[in-house]
This record gives sequence, structure tokens and C-alpha cells, in this order.
Amino acid sequence: MAKRLKIPPTKSALLGLRRQVDFLDQGHRLLERKKELLTRLVYQRLGQYRSLRGEARRALLEAYRWLGVTTLRMNTHDLRQVALGLDPAITVEIIPRRSLGVEYPSVTAEVLPLQPVGLMNTDPSLDETRARLAQAAVLLARLGESETALWRLLEEQRKTQKRVNALKYNIIPRYRETIRYIQSVLEEEERSTLFVIKRLREKKVV
Repeated sequence: MAKRLKIPPTKSALLGLRRQVDFLDQGHRLLERKKELLTRLVYQRLGQYRSLRGEARRALLEAYRWLGVTTLRMNTHDLRQVALGLDPAITVEIIPRRSLGVEYPSVTAEVLPLQPVGLMNTDPSLDETRARLAQAAVLLARLGESETALWRLLEEQRKTQKRVNALKYNIIPRYRETIRYIQSVLEEEERSTLFVIKRLREKKVV
């Protein structure tokens, strides 16, 4: 049995509790709806995350394969020198997004045209390596967005579930139990009052 609230058993308290229970019921329904929408969104994001993770893994494997080829064909020192003089290969823009009260970053990443490098001490595989690494970086940026959004949605889903459970199994039952208790007390008082009035009438008749 749920514990009662410590409220005096009066008619005004009973009316106030009934209004509060109606408000809590409405809040419970809204939270249930939010939980359902969050669950649907989590499953959508989970599918996107798994797909992007597979794409990023394959892109990284291919990029590192080409990097291995370039490393074998070029002197390590020359490869480092070329890398130091290059501009960024991708552009990344991060803006906040909000969905069902959950904020997460929206990442837009694009590959820039390859910057020309000197032909001395370079190998044709270098351009392919740079292109593959840039493509992998774009996928990793998108994967980061997807993973961050997924974890934040999951966290919000857990919080919403806790609130739903608290209302359903703790708060609302306590209010309803208090309402039942106050109703029984008021009914008992009414019966006692009616009994006293009846006895008084009987005495008058006698």
C-alpha cells in the first residue's frame, strides 16, 4: 500500500488533491508519449550509427592500406615533410540541434580539393592516400555526430523512464491513497454528524 501524504483531512484539501492528481495524470501521459517518441528515435539513430560505423571502418581500412603502400614507396622523412606543408583536407561545421528537448551537435563535413604537392621525392600513391584519408575523416565526423546524438537520446530516454515510473508507482498512488483516506474520514465524520442530529431529534420528540 502506498504511503499517504501528510495533509489534514479537510474538504478543501480533498479538492486540491483531486486537481493535483488530474495534473499528474496528464503529466504521466505526456511523459509516456515522450518516452515512446524517444524510443523510436533511438532505434532510428541506432540503425544510422551501425551503418556509419561499418562505412567508417571500411574507409579506414582502405585508407591505411594506401598509407602503407605510400610509406613503403616514399622515404618516411619526405612523407612527414609533405604532410607538414599541407592545408586541411576537409571542412567541418558544427551547429547545435535539438530534438524532443535533447541537444546534440549537427556535423557537416566535406572533402576539399587535393592541394598540389611538389613532384620531388613523392609517389603517385600519395594522392590516393590523401583522398582516402580525407574520405575516412568525413565519415568519422558523421559517425561522431551519430554516436553523440545516440548516447544523449539514450540518456534522456532513461531519465524519462525514471520519471514515468516515479509517477506511476510512487507519486500518483500516494496521492490516490491520501484521497481515499480523506474521503473515508469525511464520510465517517458525516455519519457521526447525522447520528448526533438523529439522536437530538429523538430527544426532542420524547
